[in-house]
Amino acid sequence: METALSELGVNDDLLDAKTKAQLDNDGFAPLPGILSPEQVAALRKRLAELSRIEGSRAGEEVHQEAGTERLSDLVNKDPMFEVCFTHPVVLAAVRHVLGEFRLSSLNSRAALPGRGHQGLHADWGVLQEGQGYQVCNSIWLLDDFTAENGATRVVPGSHRKRGIGPADELDGDPRATHPDEIQLIAPAGTVVVFNSHLWHGGTRNNSDRPRRALHSYFTRRDQPQQLDQAEYLRVRTRDRLSPAALYLLGV
Repeated sequence: METALSELGVNDDLLDAKTKAQLDNDGFAPLPGILSPEQVAALRKRLAELSRIEGSRAGEEVHQEAGTERLSDLVNKDPMFEVCFTHPVVLAAVRHVLGEFRLSSLNSRAALPGRGHQGLHADWGVLQEGQGYQVCNSIWLLDDFTAENGATRVVPGSHRKRGIGPADELDGDPRATHPDEIQLIAPAGTVVVFNSHLWHGGTRNNSDRPRRALHSYFTRRDQPQQLDQAEYLRVRTRDRLSPAALYLLGV
């Protein structure tokens, strides 16, 4: 793990004390300016192309969701997506949460106008006493996240709860508003890394255009992946990736 991360430029100096404290205490940390405007534009364009090509099959490798446009298995679909599992600052944040890890899946989600609201959830289920963190996610903002367009909501500190889930605090209705929730408001190009045991969910997009993001999701190396990277890995993808990147895929 340390060899692979070192080869990808990850070191202890990439995260400041404030970012580490946010990850520990709040369960999330925004990393501004990870993507340039040119990268954001290129990623938007490629996702639109893939959505047209895949049509009704889009996202089927992992998940399809009414009211959204989803794509999955992006590791294999363009070299430009490699940044989502090799960027050193993002990897440093994931290492801070998980220690040893591998990519679980790389997907995109665009909440469509008037749609996109999700119940609060954690991505691994309810942690019990004595269990350590198992999963960590990163949201790559391809549009500004605003209060209007369906920005993700989170409940700060909820990743530290044990034995309960969102429904336990919301009278059985995780789609309801939690009194402590906030929205992740940030400009396009930001990456928000969050402990995936944090209670979170998309909100309704009340704008007139899709709200687009990539989700680079990581898990501890002893946990199953959301998408089996070894099973799906294409020969041309294997040939172009470095040994360090392949290690992060778990192949």
